[in-house]
Amino acid sequence: MFYLISLGVLVILILLCLVTVQQGTVAVITIFGKYRRVLRPGLNFRIPLIEQIFKRISYQNRSIELKFQAITQDQANVNFSAMLLYSVLNEENETIQSVAFKFVDERSFMQALVRSVEGAVRAYVATKKQSEILQLRTEIILNVKEQLDKQLEGWGYHLLDLQLNDIAFDEAIMRSMAQVVASNNLKAAAENEGQALLITKTKAAEAEGNAIKISAEAERQAAQLRGQGVALFREEVARGMAVAAKEMQNANLDASFILFSMWTDAIKHFAENGNGNTIFLDGSNENLQRTMQQLMSLTQQSSIVKNSGDK
Repeated sequence: MFYLISLGVLVILILLCLVTVQQGTVAVITIFGKYRRVLRPGLNFRIPLIEQIFKRISYQNRSIELKFQAITQDQANVNFSAMLLYSVLNEENETIQSVAFKFVDERSFMQALVRSVEGAVRAYVATKKQSEILQLRTEIILNVKEQLDKQLEGWGYHLLDLQLNDIAFDEAIMRSMAQVVASNNLKAAAENEGQALLITKTKAAEAEGNAIKISAEAERQAAQLRGQGVALFREEVARGMAVAAKEMQNANLDASFILFSMWTDAIKHFAENGNGNTIFLDGSNENLQRTMQQLMSLTQQSSIVKNSGDK
C-alpha cells in the first residue's frame, strides 16, 4: 500500500515537472516572484512548487481595429477607421522580460497602444487642412510609425502595419466638398467646351480662308484665260479684216459693201445670243454712215499693222 502511494506521489511530481509550451508562445518562469527564465515551445522541465509560470506570451502577429476622431487645422472633424497590426519584437530574453513586466496586464498595454496611435494621428492631422487629409493617407501612416517604433521597442513590441481603412468628414463637410468637386467639374467642362468651340471656329475659318484662296486663284486663272481668249479673238478679227480688205482691193470692190455685211452679221449675232435681252441700235442713216466710217478706219489700221508685221 505504501508502495502504491509513493508511486502515485512520484508520478504526480513528474507530471508537475513537465510543462508544455505551444508553438508561437513562450512561458515566463519566476521563483518566488522574481524572473528566472523563459521556456521555449515544446516539452520543458521545471522545479515543482518553486518555479511558477508567471505569464504565457505569444509572439505571433496580432491585430486590433480602431475608430477615433481628429481635428484639422481649420477645425474640421475627421473620422478615422484603422487597423493596427503588431507583434512581439523578437524572442530574446530581454524582450520577453519587457513584454511580461512593463504593464500590469494586457488591458493596460492595449490602452497605452491605442492611445499612442490616436495621439500620433491627431497631432499630425492638427497641422493639416481638411482639403489635404484625403491625399495624405500614406504620409499619416509613415509619421505614426516613425513616432511609435522606438516607444514600442521599449515595451518589447513592433508596429508592423497601420492601415487607415476609412477617412470620413462630418456630413456637412462632405456635402460642401461634393459641391466643390461638382463646381470644379462644371468649370472644367465649360473650359473644354469653350476650347472645342474655339477649335471648331478656327478650323471653319481656316477652311473658309482656303476656299476663298482657291476661288480667287481659280478666278484669276479664269480671268487670265478670258483675257487671252479676247486677245486671240481680236487678233483673229484683225487678221480676217486685213485679209478681207486685201481681197476687196484685188477685186476692185467697194469696201463699204463688206463692212455693211459684217455689221448685219453682228446684229444677227446679237439677236441669236442675246438670251432675251433688249439691245437698242441706232438705225438712222447718220449712224449707219458713222459706223461704216469706224469700221473702215479699223480696217485701215489692221492693214497697216499687217504690212508692218510682214516687213
